Amino acid sequence: MSKRSRYVCQACGAVSGKWSGKCDDCGAWNTIVEEVVPEAAPKSTSAAQGRALKTEALSGAVTQLRRLEAGIREFDVVTGGGLVPGSATLVGGEPGIGKSTLLLQVAGALARKGLPTTYVTGEEAADQVRHRAQRLGLGDAPVRLVAATNVSDILATVESGQPPAMMVIDSIQTMFVDGLDSAPGSVAQVRGSAQALVAQAKRSGAAMVLLGHVTKEGVIAGPRVLEHMVDTVLTFEGERGHTFRILRATKNRFGPADEIGVFTMTAAGLREEPNPSALFLSDHAADTSGTAVFAGVEGTRPVLVEIQALVAPSPLATPRRAVVGWDSARLAMVLAVLEARCGVAMAGRDVYLNVTGGLRISEPGADLAAAAALVSSLTGEPVPAGTVFFGEIGLSGDVRNVAHAALRLKEAAKLGFKSAWVPQARGETDDAGLDVVAIRHLSDLVTRIGGLDADTPVPLRERKVRG
Repeated sequence: MSKRSRYVCQACGAVSGKWSGKCDDCGAWNTIVEEVVPEAAPKSTSAAQGRALKTEALSGAVTQLRRLEAGIREFDVVTGGGLVPGSATLVGGEPGIGKSTLLLQVAGALARKGLPTTYVTGEEAADQVRHRAQRLGLGDAPVRLVAATNVSDILATVESGQPPAMMVIDSIQTMFVDGLDSAPGSVAQVRGSAQALVAQAKRSGAAMVLLGHVTKEGVIAGPRVLEHMVDTVLTFEGERGHTFRILRATKNRFGPADEIGVFTMTAAGLREEPNPSALFLSDHAADTSGTAVFAGVEGTRPVLVEIQALVAPSPLATPRRAVVGWDSARLAMVLAVLEARCGVAMAGRDVYLNVTGGLRISEPGADLAAAAALVSSLTGEPVPAGTVFFGEIGLSGDVRNVAHAALRLKEAAKLGFKSAWVPQARGETDDAGLDVVAIRHLSDLVTRIGGLDADTPVPLRERKVRG
């Protein structure tokens, strides 16, 4: 009897009965691959086939989590205080961004503390990893190195010796399971390999770390069920033109999500940056129009970053809207509110917005800082020196409060800023040590930066743009 085939999208895991050039579920092109249907398990289920399980009370004793701290503060902060024994962590990032370097440094740090650590490489030869370890100053670290891609061989090797406290799989897309006919990297192989490795981590109590590739859209390649199978999902981000690297937690069952750690890529490996705000503001020029400092919060950490804007007349029928580090839809909304609610003429102008340092901002609290940079660029007037901004802009033009205002202001005061333009002040801004200016409506911001008298009904579109 011949084996049946099915067609599986390698981007989203959707299954269809025939091949097509475009996946109907996710819209990706040329991602559908033919796979052999695995042997099906018996379909009938009944109570006679199972066994009774022991139930436990929800109010039972709770075991305190014992974490594996690598001593690399930025990594430990993102994971919630260190890796948890028996947990599975997925680390994704673009090729060459530094995932293998980071995990080799973490494995070497734990091994030097006397914890048995195993590093499984499926993409490089063992000598290549040794050369990298020597460059990082980890040549003497007692890390057990294995070059293999067969999951069964890896499990047999690990279970035959001393159980590891930490185990790195580099990468999950290169692993394969013998029982599946599809090629390594396919949806079935990634899912099957991850399931076997995560199960081994739960049995042995090892902290399993899986390295994963990302697609051109920036999401981790393979089925989305892979992110549900693990306890923690970390993404390693960074711009090619910058030395900064950002480790971000997007899921964490043992700590806060959306926490970030900042590193700098050097010839000797990744160096942690304990004060990322000072790093992102190192080249900030306070007397330049079109720039504003945003006081943001990433996870539980306040981060100050500069937002740059350039507004220029456009020779095109459809003006350009270019954004780096921020949501383009959010920029379109802020421009529409400036036009409709504040009389700021943005139609017919090219708009460029950039978040410096390679950081990506997703919180809506950056709206007010982006609007300040846009108005400053349009009028040619710099924002007041030593000022930070945060606040969410509504469609009516009102500026709304955001969370952790006191934390943002405290970080700004620590870095020497003197004033803050924020939504209508609450009690948590009273002890900030800054001159807090309440911005209730976006027109208040336009009036202060544009230099218009609040009682003068002259719209900004009638003013001559300087520079």
